[in-house]
Parts: sequence; structure tokens; C-alpha cells
Amino acid sequence: MKSLVPSLRSSSLLAAAVAVIAANAGLTPPAAYAEAVRVEKPQVPSFADVVEAVSPAVVSVRVKSEFSPAAGEFQRFGRPFFDDDDKENLPPFLRNHPFFRGEPSERDRRRGGNEDRPRRPFGLSQGSGFFISEDGLIVTNHHVVENGSKFTVVTSDGAELDATLVGADARTDLAVLRVTGARKFTYVKFASGDVRIGEWVVAVGNPFGLGGTVTAGIVSARNREIGGNRYDDFLQIDAAVNKGNSGGPAFNLNGEVIGINTAIFSPSGGNIGIAFAIPASTARDVVDELTKNGQVVRGWLGVQIQPVTRDIADSVGLPEARGAIVNTPQEGSPAAKAGIRAGDIVTAVNGEAVRNPRELARRIGEMAPDSKVRITLWREGKSQELDITLGRLQANEAKAAEPQAKPEGLARLGMKLESGDGGVVVADVERDSAAENRDIRAGDVIVSVNGEPVSAPEAVAKALQDSEAKGRKAALFQVKRGEESRFVAIPLTRG
Repeated sequence: MKSLVPSLRSSSLLAAAVAVIAANAGLTPPAAYAEAVRVEKPQVPSFADVVEAVSPAVVSVRVKSEFSPAAGEFQRFGRPFFDDDDKENLPPFLRNHPFFRGEPSERDRRRGGNEDRPRRPFGLSQGSGFFISEDGLIVTNHHVVENGSKFTVVTSDGAELDATLVGADARTDLAVLRVTGARKFTYVKFASGDVRIGEWVVAVGNPFGLGGTVTAGIVSARNREIGGNRYDDFLQIDAAVNKGNSGGPAFNLNGEVIGINTAIFSPSGGNIGIAFAIPASTARDVVDELTKNGQVVRGWLGVQIQPVTRDIADSVGLPEARGAIVNTPQEGSPAAKAGIRAGDIVTAVNGEAVRNPRELARRIGEMAPDSKVRITLWREGKSQELDITLGRLQANEAKAAEPQAKPEGLARLGMKLESGDGGVVVADVERDSAAENRDIRAGDVIVSVNGEPVSAPEAVAKALQDSEAKGRKAALFQVKRGEESRFVAIPLTRG
């Protein structure tokens, strides 16, 4: 049967014929309109569903405490809040807000007794947090609750609830609060698995005390160190976060917490698109221990350490510039008892490579006291292993374990030496020499060269000759200034 539907070609001819007839008849054919542009599938994902689901789990945290303003480009931004200059820079609608004027809240007015109480405009700090259980456990930052005497949690529906501190850990800047009551709370979970650079991230928090605020961006980088301590291991995100966002969650598009916002890089004190979050992989274990025990107990090795530079690696014959070189084993520490010496380079823990001091500190800190570990060392040009039983990290020991000087390489010797007590004294440093540029100063004491103690300039010269005979590119000097000690690798050829 012949089709009744004209072909595409015949249809086109028919349309053309109609147009010609209409033109000859002086008629104007009806205009043909294109359909409106319609995108069937969004090009950028919407965050609305995620925000709607997770927002009830995010809270504002108010802390009554005494505090001192902090300075520096890296701002731990739950506290301090503002000084007078900050207030002047606020937009009018915020500058006139009762909170920023230092006036008591409506809740305080209802309670009365405020007229005779001295007002401290910024005596209260504010941060953010989020529920991790339906019975009221909340995660926030240590620096938000630090020195706090009273904690109040404000939920997304405006309810104000008293909270108690379960535990806090300064080294990872995490804390856990608890609110009690018959109510069940919406809560969120930590993400599992690695976070990828470029993933979308949604930050929810309490910037400037405004309450639930949402911003979005991507994960810009991982494993960032910002000079806080040896446990730094941050995600860098570009979602806008500001003062008051501390302790707030950063979500992936599944509504899982991938990080806890804790710091910003900001010369001006405000957001410039660089923020740092504690990764969920770190927070998960710390929060669990804080919830169970109220504190985090860490293993302790007991060494002062610094990075291994290329010069240091060359000076000791280490093929790669990796690991952590021991400045000094602390007296009575597990490291000292096991025979670790100044100049040893820790290259592995339990067979897993250690890239730098930060990784060594985290690896040891994740272990429980009394754990037995196998430490791999580079000593005297070869690899050795020691079995060590870890101690328990105390606050004073943690402070001592931090490196007290940064390593510097030297392009040439550039020094005049004299015999002295406890080593060889640097009598003078040549102007514009590599020694001067690398902060070697007159009065510094050379304690050892290539791990061998020296007491006279001749001993230093002999150590240099021995290094050359072994084909080394540099010699490793242990230099002491006052009570501080560091290692410097000095190349054997003048540059």
C-alpha cells in the first residue's frame, strides 16, 4: 500500500510551492517560530537536595569564655571574633545588629538581670558544629570550645540547648559536645574512602553569627600543612568560609562529611577563597576516642626531628631525600632506651615508608602506648632496624618533640673554626658566603660531623676528607646554638 504520509522531499517541495503561490497572490505566509531553548539536563549539579537534607544536622555553637585575640595569616576562625576595626568594616545591616553592638540577646533580656551586668561586646565566641548521633553528640573544633565555661547549641529551627563538653584534642583541633533530652536529632555521617581533588564540596555553618549559611566550591588540594603542628593534614577547599564557620561540616554531594572547617588563609582576616578542613579520615578515629574516653591517648617515640633535604641525603649516602632525621633523642624516652642516636634517619615504621617528619609523627601518634613497633633507620651509610616499645605522649613531651630549628643546606664552608667546650666553635663567617646566607653564625658550636663527635678544627677537616674519600657530595654537621640543635649538610665543593 502506498503511504499517505508525504516524503520529506515532497513536503519540502509542497512548502516551496505554497510560498511561491502566496507571493504571486500578494499574500504573506505565516512566520515560522523556533522552539524556546530548553536544556533537558542541568549542566551543573544543584546543591538544593543536599542542603535540605543536611541542614537540620548543622548547629551554631556559642561559647562563654575568656580569650585573647590571635594574629597571623592563618586564622582559626571560631574565635576571636571582632575588634573595633572589624566592626567598622561591617556592612550597616550587620554593624547595627545587637550581637555586633555587644548588646544582650533577646533571651538574656527575658531572663532579666542584665542592666547591672558589665557588657563585654565580644565576650562570647561563636562557631559551628554538627550532630553525629541522634542522641545529641556534636563535633566542633577544639579552638571553638577552648577555655569555655558554658556551651550553648542553637539548632536550625532556632532551639537553644545547653551542652556539655565530652572531650577535646588540641593536636587535631577537634572537640565533642553533648546535648541531652528526649528529642532525637537529625545527624550526618563521615565519608569513607579518599577525597579526590576537584570534588564538589558544600560548607554549612555560622559565619559572623548569622546562623545557617551555605556555600559551595571544590576540593582544591589535599595533605596541606599550615604550620600548626606535626598533625597537620588538611583538605584545602575554595568554598567561602569565614569567622564563625569553625567546626562546621564540609559535605560531598551524598550528604557525607568529608571535612571539618577549621582555618582560613587570609592576610585581611576575611575569606579569599582558601580554607582548610580536617579530613574525615582523621576526624573519624579522633572523635570516636573522644566520645569513648574524653581524650586521645597517643604513642610516644621521644625524638626531635627535622626534614631530610637533598644535601643531607647526599651527605649520609641516602639514595632519596626522604624520612625524618633525629636531632636529639629525648632523655629517658623510648627512642633513647632503644639506642636511637642524633643523626639517625627514620625511613620506615613497621615496614611502611616514612616520607617526612609530619608523617612519622602522625604514624606514631596513631598507635597506642606500649605498642611494639619496628623502626627502620639509615645510619652510617646503611639501613638498620630497631624494635621499640612506645611510651605515652604527654603535653610537655609533645612540645619537646617539635623541631626547634629548620634545616638549611650550605653551598660552601665559609667559616673560621676554633676549639671550644663541647665541640668546635664558629669564630667567624665570611660575608655573603653560603654560611652567612644559611644562618650559620659566629658562636655556633659544631658538635659532630657525619655522626662523629669533633673537638678541634683538625677533626672537622679530617671528617671532610673522609667524606670525599667515600665519594660523598656533602658532609653532615650537627650545629648547636644555645640549647637548640640542628643538622646542616655542607657540600664538599665550593659553589
